[in-house]
Formats: sequence, structure tokens, C-alpha cells
Amino acid sequence: MEKVYFPVFLDIKDKLCVVVGGGKVAERKIFSLIEAGARVKVIAPEVLDSIRALAEEGKIELEEREYKKGDLEGARLVIAATNNQEVQKKVYEEAEERGIFCNVVDVPELCSFIVPSVVRRGPLCIAISTSGKAPAVAKRLRQMLESKFGEEYEAYLNLMGKIRELVLRMNISQEEKHLKLNRLALAPILDCIKYGDIELLKAILESEGLSEALALSELPFPNTSAKET
Repeated sequence: MEKVYFPVFLDIKDKLCVVVGGGKVAERKIFSLIEAGARVKVIAPEVLDSIRALAEEGKIELEEREYKKGDLEGARLVIAATNNQEVQKKVYEEAEERGIFCNVVDVPELCSFIVPSVVRRGPLCIAISTSGKAPAVAKRLRQMLESKFGEEYEAYLNLMGKIRELVLRMNISQEEKHLKLNRLALAPILDCIKYGDIELLKAILESEGLSEALALSELPFPNTSAKET
């Protein structure tokens, strides 16, 4: 029976995550974990200079030695980014014993989770997975989505977050708040940000009693000066 994966986004801020391996693949995983706010411990007999530099900067904990049983104590998850099959198996076995989520890169049978291909635009995170069947296809889909979802989405979602906070504080019924938020989600706010149409955006927000949101959002409006000349 084929595995069916349950999609989930994990909060690993300040949680211990162990990376076994010190090469280019490990480096990518380390940076992703740091970005998510994890406490990262790296264990490998040899590491890239860039990984060692992270340790010198205090961004990760580094132990330049071979992995040994017991290294996963206290970890929330582990990634084995090593070609050593014996180490891969030992890491997976310890993770299973301790109930720790484990990913052995490119070895699906030794994984309790897989890492999707990801598109990030600020608070927007789109994860793509082919359940391990075709990673190259997942990469291609990511590239397609990156072209569709531009950098304007970060500013858009930050603004919509401010709008939601203001709407929830309004002295109106829950139903009215729900309708207002849905109406604003359908409004051309994203296009206003993308094309720098600040006047239309002001009009939309003013009509909903949300002029304050614009001042709170600190939107860049890169094209505004071109429209004003």
C-alpha cells in the first residue's frame, strides 16, 4: 500500500532540530531550518566552510564528528543529509525509537516526513509535493508558481493582516465582519499594490472605513512615482 502523506506546516521556532551531514544538501536544509527559527545542531565529521561560519556566528551548534546513538535526544525533528547508508539507517532507527520526525534525503523508505518544494512570499507559503514520486516535477511546478505569485503578495498579505485586525475590532456584528472581510478579499487590492495605484486603494479602504490600514501597512508602491508624472 502506498504512503498517503498528511500535509502540515510545523512550528519549530526555538525547537531543537538536528542535521546529520555537512555538504551542500545539508547546507540547504540548515538555512531552511534557521529561517523557520529552529535551534539547529549539525553533526558531521566534515562540513563546508559556510556551515562552519554559521557556527562561528552563533547561528547553529556544530559538532564535527561522526553521528552516534543518543545524538537525537531532545530533538523535535532530524534530517539526515549524508550518503553513508549505515548512518542513514541508524539515524532513522533512533528517530523511530524516540518518536522524532525524520527525513533521510532521497531515501523515502527511511522518512517519516518529506520536505515539499516551497514558494515563499512573506507570510504566503505554498508547498508542492508529488509524494516523492517525481521531485523534478515538484520543482517545475514551484517555478511555475513563482512566476505567478510575485513579490507583491508579501505586501498584499501584510496589508490584509492589518485590515483583518482593524475589522475584528470594529463595533459591528460577527456577520458584518465576515461579510466585510470576504468583500475586501474580492476587491482589487492586490492589483493596486502590484501596479502602484494608491488612489484606488485609498478609495477602497475609505469606503470600508479602513483608511487607517494604509498608514499601518508601510506599502512600497514601487510604480506610484511613474503614475504621478
